[in-house]
This record gives sequence, C-alpha cells and structure tokens, in this order.
Amino acid sequence: MRMIAAVLMFVALPLAAAPQLDKLTLPKGFHIAVYSDQVPNARELAVGAKGTVFVGSNDADKVYALTDANGDGVAERVRVIASGLQLPVGVAFRNGDLYVSAVSRILVLRDIENHLDDPPAPEVVNGSFPTETHHGWKFIAFGPDGKLYVPIGAPCNVCDRGKAYAKITRMNADGSGLEDVAYGIRNSVGFDWQPGTDRLWFTSNGRDLMGDDMPSDTLNEVTRSGQHFGFPYCHQGDTLDPQFGQGKRCADYTPPALKLGPHVASLGMRFYTGKQFPAPYHGAAIIAEHGSWNRTKKSGYRVMTVRLKGSKVLSYEPLITGFMQDEKVWGRPADVQMLPDGSLLVSDDLAGAVYRVTYSAP
Repeated sequence: MRMIAAVLMFVALPLAAAPQLDKLTLPKGFHIAVYSDQVPNARELAVGAKGTVFVGSNDADKVYALTDANGDGVAERVRVIASGLQLPVGVAFRNGDLYVSAVSRILVLRDIENHLDDPPAPEVVNGSFPTETHHGWKFIAFGPDGKLYVPIGAPCNVCDRGKAYAKITRMNADGSGLEDVAYGIRNSVGFDWQPGTDRLWFTSNGRDLMGDDMPSDTLNEVTRSGQHFGFPYCHQGDTLDPQFGQGKRCADYTPPALKLGPHVASLGMRFYTGKQFPAPYHGAAIIAEHGSWNRTKKSGYRVMTVRLKGSKVLSYEPLITGFMQDEKVWGRPADVQMLPDGSLLVSDDLAGAVYRVTYSAP
C-alpha cells in the first residue's frame, strides 16, 4: 500500500511547464540561465548575508533555501526549510533571520543561514492580520527605516471595507507598532524604496470584470504617510468605479506614476542598484508581470524595466519577453531580486524555477 501511495503522489505533482529559455528575448548583451528548476510555485525572493536565496511559494506550503556553493551561478542544493504553512509567499531577510508571511501571520526563522540543514521552528512575530485568503498572500520587505512592510489586500475583486483592508502597513521587527502607511491599494504584491529618495514605490493590481482593457495595473509612489490611491472608488487615477465611484472624484486620490497595462498582474518589483547591468538600468524599477487570467487576448507574462528621474517616468520597456507564445504560456514571472554580483534573479511559479539574468558587453 505504501508503494502505491507513493506512486499516486508522484503522479499528482503539479504539472509545471519546463523552462524554455530558447524562447525568451532579452536586450543585446543580456543572458538568462536556470538558477534552479526545483522550486515548485516559486514566488517572492530574498537573499541572505551568506548568499542563500530564499524562496516563498503559493499553492504550496513550503519555503525553500537555494545555495550556490561553488559560485557558478547555479544552485546545487534546494532545501525545504519550512513546511505546513498557509500560502507562505513572502520572505524577507534581516540580521540573520528570515521573516515569512503566511496570510494572517508573520513568522520568523532565527539565524537561518547557520541552520539550513536543521531549520528552527517558525516563531510567530505578529498573528493579527486578516484570515481571508482572497488577496491574503503577502509580499513583505524591510524598509530603510528598519520596519517590516506588510500589505493587506482587499478580500474581494472590488468592495468597500473601509481602512481595514486595501492598504500597506508597517511594523517593528518584533511585531510591535503596527501602523498604516497608505490606503486605497487593491492588492500590492511588490514594492521597494527608490535609491536616492528612499521613497516607497509599489505595484498594484487593478480590479477585474470591467472588460479586457480596463482598468490598468499601476506603479505608484508614496510621498507622504496616509495617502489614498483610490480603490475601490477610482481606478488607474482617472476612472470611477461603476458601483463604488458614485459621488466620488478621482481628483481626490493620488494618481499612479505609470499605468502598466490592463490585467498584466504586476507583482514583484525592485530597483536595480547593482553595477553589472549598463548605466541606463541603474536605479530603474524592474517589474515581474505574472500575466492575465481573464483577458480575451493575454497580456503580461514578461519582465519590464521602468526608467525614472526622481518621480518622473522616462520609459517603460521589456527586459524579458517570450514566456507566452501564440497565446500559450509556459512561464509566469513572479518576483525579481538582485544578487550581490549585480545579476538578477527572476522567479517563475508556473515552471517552478528561478532564473539568473546576467550582462556582458557585446
């Protein structure tokens, strides 16, 4: 019986598409390779002080640790360092500890890089977040202020739940001092702080069921605490919601810095602070677009570069395309994360892989 159960378990594994890197297109001089293809449902990425790559997951209950001991750009080992967690998408590393989001809880694995083979039990840092799983998984990151930023997505496609949802919060590393940062954010699954200004920028997913081309996902800048970015009353800075927009004005809310396109599912974003990529990429925001699920003609399924000068958007251009061919999808980018050498990791939860992007002058 045990043998039969094992066979059935093997057959029932998720049908991850194999990476098809030959189908990908990058600008001249850029190269992409598989860092690991053994990371089911790979989502948010974080890098430890010793170079360990930590990966959260969705549709799985595990957190992974990837190690490249010989420095050849390929992870030789993939360890499961936590399991049995609820949608542990978010991972953030600070002072030797790995913080993990699990819907209603923020957990921590202490001194994790010294215990990869015998990981500690996760400790609860804060267990007070909502229990809804609709937009309940969380991208998390530490800001320049040393606080952990945690989004709380709307528990719906579109609804008005006041200031309890649809916002970004922050707290101290020990879980205390939880406070709101910004409101009117349907669901942010990616944010970072701009080099030189330390201002928080974030991606946000637009609502569904307003047609193929409405509304757009957005890239946004927080310039003061307590800003309201419009949801559920105003979408993409200029379109009132058919139901919740009655009696409202878009002018009363903060517009986006950039419309990213309808239903592209903009997720992880980071500012490029390395030196390996050419100068035009320095300080640019790099965004993983997971791709549409409800559009007649698919959109997204790519990694994009947004060049900025302060708050001004200069350009919005592809870095990686080709995860979709003739409306058929084999990969869905979920997050991006720099390595110390300036190369860029990209997670792909459909292929269960993490890729490494490098640059060498042509």
